[in-house]
Amino acid sequence: MLKEGQVRIPAGCAISGIFSRSGEAMSGEDIITSITVMHDRSNGLGGGYAGYGIYPQYKDYYALHIFYDTHEAKTDCEKFLERHFDIINLSKIPTRPTKGITDAPLIWRYFVAPLPTKLAESQLDEKEFVVRCVFRVNTQLEGAYVFSSGKNMGVFKAVGYPEDVGRFYRLEEYAGYCWTCHGRYPTNTPGWWGGAHPFALLDTTIVHNGEISSYDANRRSIEMHGYKCTLLTDTEVIAYMADYLTRRKGLTLQEMASVIAAPFWSTIQRMPSPQRETLTYLRNTFSSLLITGPFSILMGFDGGMMALNDRLKLRSMVIGERGDRVYAASEECAIRAICPELDRLWSPRGGEAAIFTLKGADGLCQ
Repeated sequence: MLKEGQVRIPAGCAISGIFSRSGEAMSGEDIITSITVMHDRSNGLGGGYAGYGIYPQYKDYYALHIFYDTHEAKTDCEKFLERHFDIINLSKIPTRPTKGITDAPLIWRYFVAPLPTKLAESQLDEKEFVVRCVFRVNTQLEGAYVFSSGKNMGVFKAVGYPEDVGRFYRLEEYAGYCWTCHGRYPTNTPGWWGGAHPFALLDTTIVHNGEISSYDANRRSIEMHGYKCTLLTDTEVIAYMADYLTRRKGLTLQEMASVIAAPFWSTIQRMPSPQRETLTYLRNTFSSLLITGPFSILMGFDGGMMALNDRLKLRSMVIGERGDRVYAASEECAIRAICPELDRLWSPRGGEAAIFTLKGADGLCQ
């Protein structure tokens, strides 16, 4: 039997996403069906999902999804959480025995709010406080990994084929206005639970098909700003770059896309003013955050979803629209499996950000 790394499938990995502009809650069943069609793009070493709007009863609290290797790690982590957060609810994340999903860690969920005293002592805003706590757990508490930390959303991932991962987590029992998913075919990095996609920080999630040849430069740059890449997969850095550029630097989603998938200098020089000046500024200011190498990504965020290819479009991405729903996937068949009749089917150009938001969402591009 061939082992990981002995065979290379350059176009491997599958991504799919569903988004409702109206905010209608959709069962996780459809996204499982969509990714199942692309089974052969995965190799069983990772699958995962992100759902938005799935915790309306706890929408004002951060939902921390955590893997534990041992009960001792769980005890240590819960002591840390109790010192920094008001824990509103905690429980095991519901799962079912599923063929193909083995060696599962302990998987727990906590709905929390920062303790006012700790937040005041930190002199940080609430989101930055949560981010720093997440990195402290992931870097200082052995055997504990926070893999999801946003509000009214959650990541569910494992080692296995994505359709098995969806059944394992009983995603048909959840409903949300946005779902993204990933089937993994790792070629350079290990298959383990924390390294499966999506990668998340606060409300931002990333699923990615491709390879980041600029990873070392991107990682060194983002770690200068306090982020820690600990999950042994190059895609992790995209989630942190997205958080840095939008939350911390205040860039729009379109501007962020123009950083990580920046146009070539020759293209920028032909653009009219002031677009030329804006893109020149972004390329010069954030040059170390340009991603090189083939990629297509789906980014989920509070209130929307973005699809983006690398500037040469070296990975496949198609988008379908039907009514108020948007579908994005590596292959058209993954869309047709859940929506046979479409109003529109198209492919974004290289470096073109396709951004979709809830109707009436302020401050976001539609």
